[in-house]
Amino acid sequence: MPSTNGRPDNPFHEHAFFLALEQSGSAIAHTGWQPQHIVIAADDEPVGLMPLFLKSHSQGEYVFDHAWADAYERAGGNYYPKLQSAVPFTPATAAKLLVPSNDIAIQQGLLGAAAQLTTRLGASSAHATFVSEAEEEVAAANGWLTRHDTQFHWHNQDFADFDGFLDTLASRKRKLIRRERREALADDLRIEWVSGSDLTEGHWDAFYDFYMDTGNRKWGRPYLNRAFFSLLSAAMADRIVLMFAYDGTEAIAGALNFAGKDVLYGRNWGCSRNVPFLHFELCYYQAIDYAIAHGLKTVEAGAQGEHKLSRGYAPSVTRSVHWIAHEGLREAIADYLAREKMAVLRDQEVLMHYTPFRRGTRTSGDD
Repeated sequence: MPSTNGRPDNPFHEHAFFLALEQSGSAIAHTGWQPQHIVIAADDEPVGLMPLFLKSHSQGEYVFDHAWADAYERAGGNYYPKLQSAVPFTPATAAKLLVPSNDIAIQQGLLGAAAQLTTRLGASSAHATFVSEAEEEVAAANGWLTRHDTQFHWHNQDFADFDGFLDTLASRKRKLIRRERREALADDLRIEWVSGSDLTEGHWDAFYDFYMDTGNRKWGRPYLNRAFFSLLSAAMADRIVLMFAYDGTEAIAGALNFAGKDVLYGRNWGCSRNVPFLHFELCYYQAIDYAIAHGLKTVEAGAQGEHKLSRGYAPSVTRSVHWIAHEGLREAIADYLAREKMAVLRDQEVLMHYTPFRRGTRTSGDD
């Protein structure tokens, strides 16, 4: 896989990330994530890896198949267990067919092994979520169903500063963003970026309180435990960017980001006090500031959220692929996905009409 100084470009390809999930007990068999990773070796050397889990639920995936499970079980089938190739609790595109040579035959071998394992374990299906476009093509050519969805990403056009980005927006949108930024920090709040050796257990204690508050309100039970963040910080602190909002010396909100070679990935956020527009400031505008300051090309701000559109984040396609063992279920899902894909395409065409950019402005990362 692509790497920087021997390390993966994408932080979610780091072994340390998966190890922290396992050692903390966040993603283990007891929580419904039983490792079933597939490795292909040649001359006793690994040449291909597919991270894979046997799952008893569909939580923590961000590509929703609950309706498929309900329909299959109403028809008398058992949708669970299923196999899931994913970075647990992480809705960010990252390769799932990890083949350093990019040999398509090895990628096909991983997909074939996953399909065989589905049958051997009596699972209903195998899924790989947030895959690359190239992986989607390989999977489709090997009989896997493909699915599209939408996220909102910000693209850096070599801006010198935040004002340079604002200059690409329509006047009314520039004024809106400037007002939101002023009001978010109106009470002398200050923002601090914390990374690397500057990260302390005190930072993680504060952030975990924020994370728990958001998780309890949104999901009922947060996925990650406190130990995960300490293990992650010890192993890959240079990949982490914590953004805190302070009132004096008191941290009142925080956002967790991971930095890759060219991308800043926004992950979790929370607060102890509701301040108007502070969520937008910490999660979207500060992320843009950081990307500009560090020469990053893209900010991926996580799952869902059409409210990101008016703040300069453009619609982007996300991809997943699915192997369905039961022929009847497979046909029903294939029909559904064909219609869903057309709906996603139409929605994205509509969304592009509502971007805040001035006419003629390039809004994607494509050259």
